[in-house]
Amino acid sequence: MFFRSCSIFALSLLIPLSVAAESRCDQLLKAFGNQLADATCFVSTDLTTNNLNTTPANNSLPGVPAFAFTPMTDRAVIAPSAAKKTPIATVVPGVQINARIASDPTGQGRFLLRLPDHWNGRLVVAGASGTRSEFNGDFAWSDYVVQKGYAYASQNKGVLNLYLTTATDPLGCRLNPSSTTYVHFYDNDPNQPFARWADFMIQAAQLARTGVKASYGKSPSYTYAVGTSNGGYQVRRAVELAPKLFDGGVDWEGTFVDKHAPNLLTDLPPAVLNYNDYLASGFNATTTAAKNMVAAGYPPDVVVPTAPPTMSPSLWGNYWGSFWEVTQCQWQKRLDPGYDTYGSGTSTYNYVSRLSVSDVGDKMADFATTGLIQRPLITVAGTMDALLPIDHHARAYARKVASELDAAAARADPKRPAYRLYEVQNGNHIETYQDTFPQLELIEPHAQRAFDLLVLQVEQGVPLPPDQCIPRGGAIAGGPSQPGHCAALFAP
Repeated sequence: MFFRSCSIFALSLLIPLSVAAESRCDQLLKAFGNQLADATCFVSTDLTTNNLNTTPANNSLPGVPAFAFTPMTDRAVIAPSAAKKTPIATVVPGVQINARIASDPTGQGRFLLRLPDHWNGRLVVAGASGTRSEFNGDFAWSDYVVQKGYAYASQNKGVLNLYLTTATDPLGCRLNPSSTTYVHFYDNDPNQPFARWADFMIQAAQLARTGVKASYGKSPSYTYAVGTSNGGYQVRRAVELAPKLFDGGVDWEGTFVDKHAPNLLTDLPPAVLNYNDYLASGFNATTTAAKNMVAAGYPPDVVVPTAPPTMSPSLWGNYWGSFWEVTQCQWQKRLDPGYDTYGSGTSTYNYVSRLSVSDVGDKMADFATTGLIQRPLITVAGTMDALLPIDHHARAYARKVASELDAAAARADPKRPAYRLYEVQNGNHIETYQDTFPQLELIEPHAQRAFDLLVLQVEQGVPLPPDQCIPRGGAIAGGPSQPGHCAALFAP
């Protein structure tokens, strides 16, 4: 068994490298010309994650520090735990390419392409959440679509993840207010504006089309965008900016970006400010601190005293420990680097007041979502998302789309694309939190079902089910019992 890059390595679960197989990889890489660098191409008996070679090991990229490239970790970030992840019912033989995007001046942009032998004529291009790698969607999206015969491509937004640093690093971010561990996000380095995120989603589609045509002799009949969190943001920008490349998209918990409130820099400080007082109260939901957080848009907390030792017994506590301050720090250092993060304080950062003394608003506007979608789009979001609160992100984007669609209707524009928001009652941003908090619901199965509905709408003209609240244990319905928004963010 052989692995083909510049030299040959022995790996399991790869078919023998025959002359035909070698020729196939050679032909594919030749088709890309000088668009890819450090490319690895191999013919595989299985492109699903049942094949251990499909997703590289953490820290396996030469020349970068630990935590900069973490594919195995990344694929589990947006997916449910192992027992609940996407079922794999069949092997998917085909070809996989892992590469660096040669045109990226930072040298960090990366590209992944999977080409199943039994191709259905279509392509899926995935965004990446957070600062994760191109392997972020392997469990949640790739396993689902390659089994259906879709070619699958992904990218890393042109940036590596992070590395450990110290408090003396001007770009260092601590993991939470009590942590002594600091990390340095590559996304905060020079030449890494967040505006690049949309460019890399579009470039991945262009590169993937090249590979598809070289492999199958024709371009894909349809191309779909999928992604979660910051990857969901990439999906929104794909259908706003590149209708000639994308036929539709599914954004799962996409990040809302707007110069005006709400946005992440208005949302996160109240959470950082109030949580410790709430914790000191013994998780008392009637305290001023708890009420302040709910008033700031956050869903109510869920407390499970029997949580595992490695987890907080509070849902808010898990977000406090892993997401709130470190995410605020990352965005603030990128968009408002003149602010003294820990001297002036993370909990007292005031985005509105900073508009008059910095260019943070202009930088936010540089990569804002417009709502002017040019292809059908479905947003799937959970009511219990405590990183991207639903009214400030999913519903905020839906309001922006509605405004643009109303304007199109006023112009009697006959080409208005469909848009739907499917709210998952008790869904939250981190699927694995359901293991600790059984009151939560998974979003992944609804996002995958939304993808299938999108395909039917695009290719067969089947109307999408209306906006709706998906009840606990329910599914997207043609005649929903709860049309529109969920009446409450939490349902016991």
